[in-house]
Amino acid sequence: MRVHPLPLLFLIALGVISSTQASTLSSFTSSTVASSSSMAAVPAANQAGLLLKVQEAIKAGLPDKALADTVKSEVSHAMGADSEPDSLKEMHDGIVYKFLVNGEWRKSTSGRTISNLTPYDETICYEVQACTREEIDEAYATAHAAQRVWAKTPIWKRAELLHKAATVLRQYAALIATPVLREVGKNRKSAYDEVVRTAELLDFAAEEGVRINGEVMSSDAWVGQKRNKLAIVERVPVGVVLCIPPFNYPINLCGSKIGPALIAGNAVVVKTPTQGAVSTLHLGAAFKIAGAPPGLVNVVTGKGSEIGDYLVQHPGANLISFTGGATGIDVSKKAGMVPLQMELGGKDACIVLPDADLELASTAIVKGGFSYSGQRCTAVKIVFATAEIADALLEKVLAKLAKLTIGHPEENADITAVINKKSADYIESLVMDAESKGATLTTPYKRVGNLIHPLIIDHVKENMKLHWEEPFGPVLPFVRVGDAAEAVTLANKSSMGLQGCVFTQDINRAILVANELAAGTIQINGPPARGPDHFPFTGFKDSGIGAQGIKYSIESMSKVKSFVINLPEAAHPQGH
Repeated sequence: MRVHPLPLLFLIALGVISSTQASTLSSFTSSTVASSSSMAAVPAANQAGLLLKVQEAIKAGLPDKALADTVKSEVSHAMGADSEPDSLKEMHDGIVYKFLVNGEWRKSTSGRTISNLTPYDETICYEVQACTREEIDEAYATAHAAQRVWAKTPIWKRAELLHKAATVLRQYAALIATPVLREVGKNRKSAYDEVVRTAELLDFAAEEGVRINGEVMSSDAWVGQKRNKLAIVERVPVGVVLCIPPFNYPINLCGSKIGPALIAGNAVVVKTPTQGAVSTLHLGAAFKIAGAPPGLVNVVTGKGSEIGDYLVQHPGANLISFTGGATGIDVSKKAGMVPLQMELGGKDACIVLPDADLELASTAIVKGGFSYSGQRCTAVKIVFATAEIADALLEKVLAKLAKLTIGHPEENADITAVINKKSADYIESLVMDAESKGATLTTPYKRVGNLIHPLIIDHVKENMKLHWEEPFGPVLPFVRVGDAAEAVTLANKSSMGLQGCVFTQDINRAILVANELAAGTIQINGPPARGPDHFPFTGFKDSGIGAQGIKYSIESMSKVKSFVINLPEAAHPQGH
Protein backbone atom coordinates (compact mmCIF):
# COMPACT_ATOMS: atom_id res chain seq x y z
CA MET A 1 0.00 0.00 0.00
CA ARG A 2 1.34 3.43 -0.95
CA VAL A 3 2.09 5.69 2.01
CA HIS A 4 0.79 9.15 1.24
CA PRO A 5 2.17 12.42 2.63
CA LEU A 6 -0.03 13.44 5.55
CA PRO A 7 -1.56 16.49 3.82
CA LEU A 8 -2.92 14.09 1.20
CA LEU A 9 -4.16 11.71 3.90
CA PHE A 10 -5.97 14.66 5.42
CA LEU A 11 -7.65 15.37 2.09
CA ILE A 12 -8.60 11.70 1.70
CA ALA A 13 -10.08 11.61 5.19
CA LEU A 14 -12.31 14.55 4.41
CA GLY A 15 -13.44 12.93 1.18
CA VAL A 16 -11.93 15.66 -0.95
CA ILE A 17 -9.89 13.22 -3.02
CA SER A 18 -9.80 9.46 -3.45
CA SER A 19 -6.89 7.21 -2.58
CA THR A 20 -6.30 6.66 -6.30
CA GLN A 21 -6.14 10.39 -6.91
CA ALA A 22 -3.79 10.74 -3.97
CA SER A 23 -1.48 8.13 -5.49
CA THR A 24 -1.36 10.15 -8.67
CA LEU A 25 -0.70 13.35 -6.78
CA SER A 26 2.00 11.94 -4.54
CA SER A 27 3.80 10.44 -7.52
CA PHE A 28 4.10 13.88 -9.08
CA THR A 29 4.35 16.29 -6.17
CA SER A 30 7.75 17.02 -4.74
CA SER A 31 9.29 18.11 -1.49
CA THR A 32 6.90 20.99 -0.90
CA VAL A 33 4.06 18.57 -0.18
CA ALA A 34 5.96 15.49 0.91
CA SER A 35 8.19 17.23 3.42
CA SER A 36 5.36 18.58 5.57
CA SER A 37 4.81 16.26 8.50
CA SER A 38 1.10 16.93 8.92
CA MET A 39 -1.77 19.11 7.87
CA ALA A 40 -0.84 21.17 10.91
CA ALA A 41 1.87 22.65 8.70
CA VAL A 42 -0.92 24.57 7.02
CA PRO A 43 -2.13 27.45 9.21
CA ALA A 44 -5.67 26.86 10.45
CA ALA A 45 -6.86 30.03 8.75
CA ASN A 46 -5.74 28.65 5.38
CA GLN A 47 -7.04 25.08 5.65
CA ALA A 48 -10.63 25.73 4.53
CA GLY A 49 -9.45 27.72 1.53
CA LEU A 50 -6.98 24.99 0.61
CA LEU A 51 -9.65 22.30 0.66
CA LEU A 52 -11.94 24.43 -1.50
CA LYS A 53 -9.16 25.04 -4.05
CA VAL A 54 -8.32 21.32 -4.23
CA GLN A 55 -11.99 20.42 -4.65
CA GLU A 56 -12.29 22.92 -7.50
CA ALA A 57 -9.19 21.50 -9.18
CA ILE A 58 -10.57 17.96 -9.01
CA LYS A 59 -14.01 19.03 -10.28
CA ALA A 60 -12.27 20.72 -13.20
CA GLY A 61 -11.28 17.30 -14.52
CA LEU A 62 -7.65 18.25 -15.05
CA PRO A 63 -5.21 15.67 -16.44
CA ASP A 64 -3.20 13.88 -13.73
CA LYS A 65 -0.06 15.99 -14.12
CA ALA A 66 -2.03 19.24 -14.15
CA LEU A 67 -4.01 18.17 -11.08
CA ALA A 68 -0.81 17.32 -9.26
CA ASP A 69 0.83 20.62 -10.19
CA THR A 70 -2.24 22.58 -9.13
CA VAL A 71 -2.53 20.82 -5.76
CA LYS A 72 1.18 21.25 -5.17
CA SER A 73 0.88 24.95 -5.88
CA GLU A 74 -2.16 25.38 -3.64
CA VAL A 75 -0.64 23.40 -0.74
CA SER A 76 2.60 25.36 -1.03
CA HIS A 77 0.72 28.64 -1.03
CA ALA A 78 -1.38 27.62 1.97
CA MET A 79 1.78 26.61 3.87
CA GLY A 80 3.26 30.02 3.23
CA ALA A 81 5.68 28.74 0.61
CA ASP A 82 5.96 30.50 -2.74
CA SER A 83 5.86 28.05 -5.64
CA GLU A 84 6.70 30.66 -8.28
CA PRO A 85 10.30 30.22 -9.52
CA ASP A 86 12.72 33.15 -9.50
CA SER A 87 12.71 33.16 -13.30
CA LEU A 88 9.03 34.15 -13.24
CA LYS A 89 9.22 36.37 -10.17
CA GLU A 90 11.49 38.78 -12.00
CA MET A 91 8.63 39.56 -14.39
CA HIS A 92 6.65 41.52 -11.83
CA ASP A 93 6.38 43.45 -8.61
CA GLY A 94 3.18 42.19 -7.05
CA ILE A 95 0.44 42.55 -9.65
CA VAL A 96 2.45 45.03 -11.72
CA TYR A 97 4.14 43.30 -14.67
CA LYS A 98 7.12 44.47 -16.70
CA PHE A 99 7.72 44.24 -20.43
CA LEU A 100 10.51 42.30 -22.15
CA VAL A 101 13.10 43.96 -24.38
CA ASN A 102 16.65 42.89 -25.21
CA GLY A 103 16.35 40.00 -22.77
CA GLU A 104 15.50 42.25 -19.81
CA TRP A 105 12.31 42.76 -17.80
CA ARG A 106 11.72 46.50 -17.49
CA LYS A 107 9.29 49.08 -16.23
CA SER A 108 8.33 51.73 -18.74
CA THR A 109 9.84 55.18 -18.53
CA SER A 110 6.31 56.48 -19.11
CA GLY A 111 5.62 55.81 -15.45
CA ARG A 112 2.13 54.64 -16.42
CA THR A 113 0.46 51.26 -16.16
CA ILE A 114 -2.74 49.83 -17.61
CA SER A 115 -5.14 47.97 -15.35
CA ASN A 116 -6.52 44.60 -16.43
CA LEU A 117 -9.92 43.75 -14.99
CA THR A 118 -11.23 40.24 -14.51
CA PRO A 119 -14.18 39.58 -16.84
CA TYR A 120 -16.24 37.99 -14.07
CA ASP A 121 -16.17 40.67 -11.36
CA GLU A 122 -14.31 43.57 -13.01
CA THR A 123 -11.74 43.89 -10.24
CA ILE A 124 -8.12 44.67 -11.06
CA CYS A 125 -6.14 41.46 -11.46
CA TYR A 126 -2.95 42.82 -13.04
CA GLU A 127 -1.31 46.00 -14.23
CA VAL A 128 0.98 46.17 -17.26
CA GLN A 129 3.34 48.81 -18.59
CA ALA A 130 2.27 51.56 -20.97
CA CYS A 131 5.28 51.38 -23.29
CA THR A 132 6.59 54.49 -25.03
CA ARG A 133 7.54 54.96 -28.67
CA GLU A 134 11.20 55.05 -27.67
CA GLU A 135 10.84 51.65 -26.01
CA ILE A 136 9.21 50.30 -29.16
CA ASP A 137 12.11 51.70 -31.19
CA GLU A 138 14.50 49.82 -28.92
CA ALA A 139 12.50 46.61 -29.23
CA TYR A 140 12.77 46.75 -33.02
CA ALA A 141 16.45 47.73 -32.95
CA THR A 142 17.44 44.89 -30.64
CA ALA A 143 15.29 42.48 -32.63
CA HIS A 144 17.12 43.36 -35.84
CA ALA A 145 20.51 43.00 -34.17
CA ALA A 146 19.56 39.61 -32.73
CA GLN A 147 18.03 38.45 -36.01
CA ARG A 148 21.23 38.98 -37.97
CA VAL A 149 22.96 36.51 -35.67
CA TRP A 150 19.98 34.15 -35.39
CA ALA A 151 19.70 33.84 -39.18
CA LYS A 152 23.20 32.30 -39.16
CA THR A 153 22.26 29.84 -36.42
CA PRO A 154 21.89 26.24 -37.66
CA ILE A 155 18.27 25.19 -37.97
CA TRP A 156 18.78 22.34 -35.50
CA LYS A 157 19.88 24.91 -32.92
CA ARG A 158 16.81 27.01 -33.60
CA ALA A 159 14.69 23.89 -33.13
CA GLU A 160 16.46 23.21 -29.85
CA LEU A 161 15.30 26.58 -28.49
CA LEU A 162 11.68 25.84 -29.43
CA HIS A 163 11.83 22.44 -27.73
CA LYS A 164 13.30 24.02 -24.59
CA ALA A 165 10.58 26.67 -24.51
CA ALA A 166 7.97 23.92 -24.87
CA THR A 167 9.51 22.14 -21.89
CA VAL A 168 9.30 25.32 -19.81
CA LEU A 169 5.62 25.71 -20.69
CA ARG A 170 4.89 22.16 -19.58
CA GLN A 171 6.92 22.57 -16.40
CA TYR A 172 5.00 25.66 -15.31
CA ALA A 173 1.69 24.97 -17.05
CA ALA A 174 -0.41 25.18 -13.89
CA LEU A 175 1.16 28.51 -12.94
CA ILE A 176 0.93 29.99 -16.42
CA ALA A 177 -2.71 28.93 -16.73
CA THR A 178 -3.63 31.19 -13.80
CA PRO A 179 -3.40 34.52 -15.66
CA VAL A 180 -5.33 32.99 -18.57
CA LEU A 181 -8.14 32.22 -16.14
CA ARG A 182 -8.02 35.60 -14.43
CA GLU A 183 -7.49 37.89 -17.42
CA VAL A 184 -9.70 36.34 -20.07
CA GLY A 185 -12.07 34.25 -17.97
CA LYS A 186 -11.33 30.77 -19.31
CA ASN A 187 -12.16 27.94 -16.98
CA ARG A 188 -9.24 26.22 -15.31
CA LYS A 189 -9.14 23.19 -17.59
CA SER A 190 -9.30 25.27 -20.79
CA ALA A 191 -6.59 27.60 -19.51
CA TYR A 192 -4.28 24.68 -18.72
CA ASP A 193 -5.04 23.01 -22.05
CA GLU A 194 -4.08 26.19 -23.90
CA VAL A 195 -0.63 26.21 -22.31
CA VAL A 196 -0.02 22.54 -23.09
CA ARG A 197 -1.36 22.94 -26.63
CA THR A 198 1.14 25.75 -27.17
CA ALA A 199 3.99 23.52 -25.99
CA GLU A 200 2.88 20.88 -28.49
CA LEU A 201 2.72 23.52 -31.22
CA LEU A 202 6.29 24.67 -30.54
CA ASP A 203 7.55 21.09 -30.64
CA PHE A 204 5.80 20.50 -33.97
CA ALA A 205 7.10 23.79 -35.40
CA ALA A 206 10.64 22.79 -34.45
CA GLU A 207 10.31 19.47 -36.28
CA GLU A 208 8.54 20.98 -39.28
CA GLY A 209 11.16 23.68 -39.62
CA VAL A 210 14.10 21.33 -39.97
CA ARG A 211 12.32 19.59 -42.86
CA ILE A 212 11.56 22.64 -44.98
CA ASN A 213 14.16 22.65 -47.73
CA GLY A 214 14.87 24.54 -50.91
CA GLU A 215 15.23 23.06 -54.37
CA VAL A 216 17.50 22.98 -57.42
CA MET A 217 16.04 23.83 -60.84
CA SER A 218 17.56 23.39 -64.27
CA SER A 219 17.03 25.63 -67.28
CA ASP A 220 16.23 22.89 -69.81
CA ALA A 221 12.69 22.52 -68.49
CA TRP A 222 11.91 25.68 -70.48
CA VAL A 223 11.28 25.24 -74.20
CA GLY A 224 14.36 25.99 -76.30
CA GLN A 225 16.78 26.18 -73.36
CA LYS A 226 19.90 24.12 -72.78
CA ARG A 227 20.82 22.68 -69.40
CA ASN A 228 23.44 25.33 -68.75
CA LYS A 229 21.79 27.16 -65.86
CA LEU A 230 21.10 25.81 -62.39
CA ALA A 231 18.99 27.72 -59.87
CA ILE A 232 19.53 27.03 -56.18
CA VAL A 233 16.29 28.11 -54.53
CA GLU A 234 16.24 28.70 -50.78
CA ARG A 235 13.87 30.10 -48.20
CA VAL A 236 15.38 32.98 -46.21
CA PRO A 237 14.03 34.89 -43.18
CA VAL A 238 11.96 38.03 -43.69
CA GLY A 239 13.68 39.74 -40.73
CA VAL A 240 11.57 40.91 -37.79
CA VAL A 241 7.98 39.74 -37.43
CA LEU A 242 5.48 41.88 -35.55
CA CYS A 243 3.17 39.44 -33.76
CA ILE A 244 -0.23 40.69 -32.58
CA PRO A 245 -2.27 37.93 -30.87
CA PRO A 246 -5.89 38.28 -29.64
CA PHE A 247 -7.28 38.16 -26.12
CA ASN A 248 -9.10 34.86 -26.50
CA TYR A 249 -5.97 32.73 -27.03
CA PRO A 250 -3.25 34.98 -25.59
CA ILE A 251 -0.69 32.17 -25.36
CA ASN A 252 -1.58 29.74 -28.13
CA LEU A 253 -2.21 32.31 -30.86
CA CYS A 254 1.02 34.03 -29.89
CA GLY A 255 2.95 30.75 -29.92
CA SER A 256 1.53 30.02 -33.37
CA LYS A 257 3.32 33.15 -34.56
CA ILE A 258 6.56 33.05 -32.53
CA GLY A 259 7.33 29.37 -33.20
CA PRO A 260 7.22 29.51 -37.03
CA ALA A 261 8.91 32.92 -37.04
CA LEU A 262 11.90 31.76 -35.00
CA ILE A 263 12.42 28.45 -36.77
CA ALA A 264 12.43 30.37 -40.07
CA GLY A 265 15.29 32.53 -38.76
CA ASN A 266 13.38 35.65 -37.76
CA ALA A 267 13.25 37.68 -34.55
CA VAL A 268 9.95 38.91 -33.12
CA VAL A 269 8.37 41.92 -31.50
CA VAL A 270 5.13 40.92 -29.79
CA LYS A 271 2.37 43.40 -29.03
CA THR A 272 0.27 41.74 -26.35
CA PRO A 273 -3.51 42.04 -26.31
CA THR A 274 -4.47 44.60 -23.68
CA GLN A 275 -6.68 42.03 -21.95
CA GLY A 276 -4.52 38.93 -21.83
CA ALA A 277 -1.21 40.78 -21.67
CA VAL A 278 0.15 38.95 -18.63
CA SER A 279 -0.63 35.58 -20.22
CA THR A 280 1.34 36.56 -23.33
CA LEU A 281 4.19 37.91 -21.20
CA HIS A 282 4.51 34.44 -19.68
CA LEU A 283 5.12 33.01 -23.15
CA GLY A 284 7.91 35.55 -23.56
CA ALA A 285 9.25 34.39 -20.20
CA ALA A 286 9.27 30.78 -21.41
CA PHE A 287 11.60 31.71 -24.27
CA LYS A 288 13.82 33.77 -21.97
CA ILE A 289 14.10 30.87 -19.52
CA ALA A 290 14.80 28.53 -22.45
CA GLY A 291 17.85 30.61 -23.36
CA ALA A 292 16.67 32.82 -26.22
CA PRO A 293 19.43 35.31 -27.12
CA PRO A 294 18.71 38.87 -25.91
CA GLY A 295 16.56 40.73 -28.41
CA LEU A 296 15.29 37.66 -30.23
CA VAL A 297 11.91 37.71 -28.46
CA ASN A 298 10.63 41.11 -27.34
CA VAL A 299 7.21 41.61 -25.74
CA VAL A 300 5.75 45.10 -25.39
CA THR A 301 2.54 46.14 -23.69
CA GLY A 302 0.19 49.06 -24.04
CA LYS A 303 -3.15 50.09 -25.45
CA GLY A 304 -3.58 49.53 -29.16
CA SER A 305 -5.14 52.98 -29.45
CA GLU A 306 -1.89 54.50 -28.17
CA ILE A 307 0.89 52.40 -29.72
CA GLY A 308 -0.83 50.22 -32.32
CA ASP A 309 -0.32 52.49 -35.33
CA TYR A 310 3.29 53.18 -34.36
CA LEU A 311 4.07 49.47 -34.16
CA VAL A 312 2.34 48.64 -37.44
CA GLN A 313 3.85 51.53 -39.42
CA HIS A 314 7.32 51.18 -37.92
CA PRO A 315 10.06 50.67 -40.51
CA GLY A 316 11.44 47.86 -38.35
CA ALA A 317 8.48 45.58 -39.08
CA ASN A 318 9.24 43.23 -41.99
CA LEU A 319 6.04 41.18 -41.67
CA ILE A 320 2.90 41.59 -39.57
CA SER A 321 1.09 38.55 -38.22
CA PHE A 322 -2.24 39.66 -36.77
CA THR A 323 -5.15 37.74 -35.27
CA GLY A 324 -8.24 39.61 -34.19
CA GLY A 325 -11.36 41.31 -35.44
CA ALA A 326 -12.21 44.18 -37.76
CA THR A 327 -9.23 46.16 -36.46
CA GLY A 328 -7.16 44.02 -38.79
CA ILE A 329 -8.72 45.69 -41.82
CA ASP A 330 -7.47 49.04 -40.53
CA VAL A 331 -4.04 47.48 -39.92
CA SER A 332 -3.91 46.23 -43.50
CA LYS A 333 -4.58 49.72 -44.84
CA LYS A 334 -1.75 51.20 -42.79
CA ALA A 335 0.85 48.51 -43.40
CA GLY A 336 1.85 49.69 -46.86
CA MET A 337 4.18 47.23 -48.59
CA VAL A 338 4.79 45.14 -45.46
CA PRO A 339 3.65 41.53 -46.01
CA LEU A 340 0.63 40.50 -43.96
CA GLN A 341 -0.58 37.29 -42.37
CA MET A 342 -4.02 37.99 -40.97
CA GLU A 343 -6.86 36.01 -39.43
CA LEU A 344 -9.85 38.19 -38.66
CA GLY A 345 -13.45 37.52 -37.71
CA GLY A 346 -15.90 34.98 -39.03
CA LYS A 347 -19.63 34.47 -39.40
CA ASP A 348 -19.15 30.72 -39.43
CA ALA A 349 -22.27 29.10 -40.83
CA CYS A 350 -23.57 25.68 -39.86
CA ILE A 351 -25.82 24.15 -42.53
CA VAL A 352 -27.96 21.20 -41.43
CA LEU A 353 -29.59 19.26 -44.28
CA PRO A 354 -32.69 17.03 -44.03
CA ASP A 355 -30.79 13.73 -43.90
CA ALA A 356 -28.34 14.88 -41.20
CA ASP A 357 -27.71 12.94 -38.02
CA LEU A 358 -29.46 15.40 -35.70
CA GLU A 359 -27.82 14.01 -32.57
CA LEU A 360 -24.40 14.60 -34.10
CA ALA A 361 -25.36 18.01 -35.46
CA SER A 362 -26.90 19.25 -32.20
CA THR A 363 -23.85 18.16 -30.21
CA ALA A 364 -21.56 19.98 -32.64
CA ILE A 365 -23.70 23.13 -32.57
CA VAL A 366 -23.58 23.35 -28.78
CA LYS A 367 -19.87 22.60 -28.63
CA GLY A 368 -19.03 24.77 -31.61
CA GLY A 369 -21.27 27.66 -30.64
CA PHE A 370 -20.77 27.88 -26.89
CA SER A 371 -17.25 26.72 -26.00
CA TYR A 372 -15.52 29.58 -24.18
CA SER A 373 -18.88 31.34 -24.23
CA GLY A 374 -18.75 31.68 -28.01
CA GLN A 375 -15.67 33.94 -27.90
CA ARG A 376 -13.87 32.17 -30.73
CA CYS A 377 -13.34 33.21 -34.34
CA THR A 378 -14.24 29.65 -35.32
CA ALA A 379 -17.37 29.39 -33.19
CA VAL A 380 -20.62 28.47 -34.92
CA LYS A 381 -22.11 31.94 -35.48
CA ILE A 382 -25.29 31.10 -37.38
CA VAL A 383 -27.31 27.92 -38.02
CA PHE A 384 -29.18 27.35 -41.29
CA ALA A 385 -31.61 24.47 -40.81
CA THR A 386 -33.95 23.18 -43.50
CA ALA A 387 -37.58 23.60 -42.53
CA GLU A 388 -38.45 19.90 -42.27
CA ILE A 389 -35.89 19.20 -39.52
CA ALA A 390 -35.58 22.64 -37.87
CA ASP A 391 -37.94 21.93 -34.96
CA ALA A 392 -36.42 18.55 -34.17
CA LEU A 393 -32.90 19.97 -34.37
CA LEU A 394 -33.78 22.92 -32.16
CA GLU A 395 -35.31 20.62 -29.55
CA LYS A 396 -32.10 18.59 -29.33
CA VAL A 397 -29.91 21.70 -29.20
CA LEU A 398 -31.96 23.25 -26.39
CA ALA A 399 -31.86 20.02 -24.38
CA LYS A 400 -28.06 19.95 -24.60
CA LEU A 401 -27.78 23.67 -23.94
CA ALA A 402 -29.71 23.27 -20.70
CA LYS A 403 -26.99 20.93 -19.40
CA LEU A 404 -24.22 23.51 -19.67
CA THR A 405 -23.00 24.90 -16.38
CA ILE A 406 -22.97 28.66 -15.92
CA GLY A 407 -20.74 30.52 -13.50
CA HIS A 408 -17.20 31.28 -12.42
CA PRO A 409 -14.12 30.04 -14.32
CA GLU A 410 -12.65 28.77 -11.05
CA GLU A 411 -15.63 26.41 -10.90
CA ASN A 412 -14.80 25.13 -14.39
CA ALA A 413 -18.16 26.41 -15.64
CA ASP A 414 -18.97 25.88 -19.32
CA ILE A 415 -20.35 29.40 -19.71
CA THR A 416 -18.41 32.21 -18.06
CA ALA A 417 -18.45 35.99 -18.33
CA VAL A 418 -17.54 37.54 -21.67
CA ILE A 419 -14.35 39.57 -21.81
CA ASN A 420 -15.69 42.98 -20.72
CA LYS A 421 -18.72 45.22 -20.35
CA LYS A 422 -18.34 46.67 -23.85
CA SER A 423 -18.61 43.20 -25.33
CA ALA A 424 -21.56 42.27 -23.11
CA ASP A 425 -23.38 45.48 -24.06
CA TYR A 426 -22.80 44.79 -27.76
CA ILE A 427 -24.12 41.23 -27.51
CA GLU A 428 -27.17 42.50 -25.66
CA SER A 429 -27.83 45.09 -28.36
CA LEU A 430 -27.91 42.33 -31.00
CA VAL A 431 -30.37 40.32 -28.91
CA MET A 432 -32.66 43.31 -28.37
CA ASP A 433 -32.55 44.24 -32.05
CA ALA A 434 -33.50 40.71 -33.12
CA GLU A 435 -36.32 40.47 -30.58
CA SER A 436 -37.73 43.86 -31.58
CA LYS A 437 -37.89 42.73 -35.21
CA GLY A 438 -39.80 39.52 -34.54
CA ALA A 439 -37.21 36.86 -33.68
CA THR A 440 -38.06 34.31 -30.99
CA LEU A 441 -35.94 34.04 -27.85
CA THR A 442 -36.15 30.35 -26.99
CA THR A 443 -35.41 31.14 -23.34
CA PRO A 444 -35.65 34.45 -21.48
CA TYR A 445 -32.62 36.69 -21.95
CA LYS A 446 -30.55 36.77 -18.76
CA ARG A 447 -27.45 38.77 -17.96
CA VAL A 448 -25.61 39.28 -14.68
CA GLY A 449 -22.76 41.75 -15.11
CA ASN A 450 -20.69 40.40 -18.00
CA LEU A 451 -22.15 36.90 -17.63
CA ILE A 452 -24.70 36.27 -20.37
CA HIS A 453 -26.63 33.03 -20.17
CA PRO A 454 -26.54 30.90 -23.33
CA LEU A 455 -29.32 31.73 -25.74
CA ILE A 456 -30.69 30.42 -29.03
CA ILE A 457 -32.66 32.96 -31.06
CA ASP A 458 -35.03 31.35 -33.57
CA HIS A 459 -36.62 32.75 -36.73
CA VAL A 460 -33.80 35.22 -37.37
CA LYS A 461 -34.25 37.18 -40.61
CA GLU A 462 -31.99 39.17 -42.90
CA ASN A 463 -33.19 42.51 -41.52
CA MET A 464 -31.71 41.71 -38.10
CA LYS A 465 -28.16 42.68 -37.15
CA LEU A 466 -27.58 39.27 -35.57
CA HIS A 467 -27.93 37.68 -39.01
CA TRP A 468 -24.79 39.46 -40.21
CA GLU A 469 -22.73 40.61 -37.26
CA GLU A 470 -20.45 38.49 -35.12
CA PRO A 471 -21.69 38.50 -31.50
CA PHE A 472 -18.57 36.85 -30.05
CA GLY A 473 -20.63 35.58 -27.17
CA PRO A 474 -23.05 32.82 -26.09
CA VAL A 475 -25.87 33.87 -28.41
CA LEU A 476 -26.65 31.87 -31.55
CA PRO A 477 -29.16 32.71 -34.32
CA PHE A 478 -31.26 30.01 -36.01
CA VAL A 479 -32.39 30.62 -39.58
CA ARG A 480 -34.93 28.36 -41.28
CA VAL A 481 -34.33 27.77 -44.98
CA GLY A 482 -36.05 25.91 -47.78
CA ASP A 483 -33.04 24.00 -49.06
CA ALA A 484 -29.25 23.82 -49.22
CA ALA A 485 -29.08 26.33 -52.07
CA GLU A 486 -30.82 29.00 -49.99
CA ALA A 487 -28.53 28.29 -47.04
CA VAL A 488 -25.42 28.66 -49.22
CA THR A 489 -26.72 31.88 -50.77
CA LEU A 490 -27.37 33.44 -47.36
CA ALA A 491 -24.06 32.25 -45.92
CA ASN A 492 -22.12 33.65 -48.87
CA LYS A 493 -23.76 37.07 -48.53
CA SER A 494 -21.65 37.63 -45.42
CA SER A 495 -18.60 39.86 -45.80
CA MET A 496 -16.65 37.24 -43.86
CA GLY A 497 -15.52 33.77 -44.90
CA LEU A 498 -13.47 32.06 -42.23
CA GLN A 499 -15.04 28.64 -41.71
CA GLY A 500 -18.30 26.78 -42.07
CA CYS A 501 -19.75 23.32 -41.60
CA VAL A 502 -22.23 21.03 -43.32
CA PHE A 503 -24.19 18.17 -41.76
CA THR A 504 -25.51 15.44 -44.04
CA GLN A 505 -25.12 11.68 -44.41
CA ASP A 506 -24.59 12.04 -48.16
CA ILE A 507 -20.86 12.67 -48.67
CA ASN A 508 -21.34 13.60 -52.31
CA ARG A 509 -23.85 16.26 -51.37
CA ALA A 510 -21.57 17.47 -48.57
CA ILE A 511 -18.72 18.03 -51.01
CA LEU A 512 -20.98 19.86 -53.45
CA VAL A 513 -22.28 22.20 -50.74
CA ALA A 514 -18.79 22.72 -49.28
CA ASN A 515 -17.47 23.68 -52.71
CA GLU A 516 -20.07 26.43 -52.98
CA LEU A 517 -19.36 27.98 -49.57
CA ALA A 518 -16.95 30.94 -49.74
CA ALA A 519 -14.87 30.17 -46.66
CA GLY A 520 -11.33 29.04 -45.96
CA THR A 521 -12.24 25.77 -44.24
CA ILE A 522 -15.44 23.73 -44.41
CA GLN A 523 -15.97 21.02 -41.82
CA ILE A 524 -18.14 18.08 -42.85
CA ASN A 525 -20.15 16.57 -39.99
CA GLY A 526 -18.15 18.46 -37.39
CA PRO A 527 -18.06 21.98 -35.89
CA PRO A 528 -15.70 24.71 -37.11
CA ALA A 529 -12.32 24.49 -35.42
CA ARG A 530 -8.82 25.90 -35.67
CA GLY A 531 -6.69 22.85 -35.66
CA PRO A 532 -5.03 20.56 -35.26
CA ASP A 533 -2.48 23.35 -35.44
CA HIS A 534 -0.62 21.89 -38.41
CA PHE A 535 -3.75 22.11 -40.59
CA PRO A 536 -4.03 25.19 -42.83
CA PHE A 537 -6.04 28.02 -41.32
CA THR A 538 -7.11 30.71 -43.74
CA GLY A 539 -9.96 33.11 -44.31
CA PHE A 540 -11.64 34.43 -47.43
CA LYS A 541 -13.00 37.95 -47.99
CA ASP A 542 -12.77 40.09 -44.82
CA SER A 543 -11.71 37.10 -42.72
CA GLY A 544 -8.05 37.21 -43.53
CA ILE A 545 -4.98 37.40 -45.73
CA GLY A 546 -2.60 34.51 -46.28
CA ALA A 547 -2.56 31.19 -44.49
CA GLN A 548 -1.65 30.02 -41.00
CA GLY A 549 -0.94 26.52 -39.78
CA ILE A 550 2.63 25.62 -38.86
CA LYS A 551 4.06 24.78 -42.29
CA TYR A 552 2.11 27.56 -43.98
CA SER A 553 3.22 30.09 -41.37
CA ILE A 554 6.87 29.13 -41.83
CA GLU A 555 6.45 29.67 -45.56
CA SER A 556 4.68 33.01 -44.98
CA MET A 557 7.47 34.15 -42.66
CA SER A 558 10.23 33.45 -45.16
CA LYS A 559 11.12 34.65 -48.64
CA VAL A 560 12.24 32.78 -51.74
CA LYS A 561 15.78 33.65 -52.80
CA SER A 562 17.55 32.16 -55.82
CA PHE A 563 21.19 31.77 -56.85
CA VAL A 564 21.66 31.05 -60.56
CA ILE A 565 24.82 29.26 -61.68
CA ASN A 566 25.67 29.90 -65.33
CA LEU A 567 27.65 26.98 -66.75
CA PRO A 568 29.96 27.39 -69.78
CA GLU A 569 28.16 24.52 -71.49
CA ALA A 570 25.21 22.23 -70.98
CA ALA A 571 25.72 19.69 -68.20
CA HIS A 572 23.73 16.48 -67.89
CA PRO A 573 24.28 14.36 -64.76
CA GLN A 574 24.55 10.64 -65.40
CA GLY A 575 23.27 7.85 -63.22
CA HIS A 576 25.66 5.15 -64.45
